[in-house]
Amino acid sequence: MSTFERYLTLWVALCIVVGIGLGHLMPGVFQAIGAAEVAKVNLPVAVLIWLMIIPMLLKIDFAALAQVSRYWRGIGVTLFINWAVKPFSMALLGWFFIGWLFRPYMPETQIDSYIAGLIILAAAPCTAMVFVWSNLTKGEPHFTLSQVALNDAIMVVAFAPIVALLLGLSAITVPWDTLILSVLLYIVLPVIVAQVVRRNTDVERMAGRLQPVSLVALLTTLVLLFGFQGEQIIAQPTVIALLAVPILIQVYFNSGLAYLLNRVSGEEHCVAGPSALIGASNFFELAVAAAISLFGFTSGAALATVVGVLVEVPVMLSVVWIVNGSKGWYERGAAVRTHAATIKKV
Repeated sequence: MSTFERYLTLWVALCIVVGIGLGHLMPGVFQAIGAAEVAKVNLPVAVLIWLMIIPMLLKIDFAALAQVSRYWRGIGVTLFINWAVKPFSMALLGWFFIGWLFRPYMPETQIDSYIAGLIILAAAPCTAMVFVWSNLTKGEPHFTLSQVALNDAIMVVAFAPIVALLLGLSAITVPWDTLILSVLLYIVLPVIVAQVVRRNTDVERMAGRLQPVSLVALLTTLVLLFGFQGEQIIAQPTVIALLAVPILIQVYFNSGLAYLLNRVSGEEHCVAGPSALIGASNFFELAVAAAISLFGFTSGAALATVVGVLVEVPVMLSVVWIVNGSKGWYERGAAVRTHAATIKKV
C-alpha cells in the first residue's frame, strides 16, 4: 500500500472540508458544473466515475465469468440483503428516527417527504461505485461485476413495486431515462472499453499506472459532491445531520449482516467484502432522480437522497477499513475454513 493510500481517510476528510468551503465561496461555479447533466446524470461526475472504475474492470476476464457460480453463497446473501432487508430496514429506521424521535427538531411539513426520500434511496442498490469499494478490499472482480449486473436486472422490475409498497402509493414514476443511461454509462460502456484495452495492452502495467488516477478521481468526486451541496449543508446543518443518522445505521447494519451471513455460509473473504459493500451502498443517481420526479426538486425527499450521496464515500470507506481489518477474524470462521479446505481438495 502506497503512502497516499495509507492516508486515504485524511485525504477524504480534507476533500469534504474543501468541497463544502468551495461550494459556499463559489456557488456559481458548482451550479454550472451541477447543471451539466443528461437525465439527471451529471456528466463531469460520470467522467470521474469512469476514471475510478475502468482500472478495476481491466482485471475482469470474461472467460472467467463462468466460474462465478462457485460464489453462489455470496450472490444469495447479497440479493437477500438488497431486496429483502435493505428497503424495509430503512423504512423502519426512517419512521422511528424521522417520524418519531427527531420529529420535534425538523420541519413538520417535510417529515413524510424525508422518510420517502430515505426509502427511495435504500431501494436502489449501488452500481458503479461498488467496483471502487470492491477493489479496495481486494474483492473478486468477476463476482462484483456479475452481482452488479444481476442487481441492475432486478432493479428494472423490483424498484417501482417496492417503493410503491413502502410509500403507500398506487404507482410511482420511475425515471427510466436515468436508469437506462446510468447502466449504459457506468456498466456497459466501461466494460467494453476495459475489454478493448485488455486485448491491446499489458493489463498489469496499465492497471498499475491507472490506480493513482482512480484514487484522485474518487477524491475529486468527493469535492464535487460536497461542493454541489455546500450551501445546503451550511444552511440546514441540523436537518442534514439528523437525516444522516438512519442512513449511517442502515449502512452499518446491512453491511455487517451481509458480512456475517457470508462468514456463516463459508464464503471466501474476497467475496464477502464486496457482498457487504454492495449490500450497504446506494445507486444515488437513480434515487435522486426518482425523488425529484415524485416530490420536486426542493422537497424533503430530494434532500434526503442528497444526504445519502454526501455520506456515501466517507462511510463506505469506513466499511472498507472494517472489512480489511477483520480479514483474519473472518477467515478463522469454522465454515470458512471448511469451505477453503474443500476448494483445495478440488
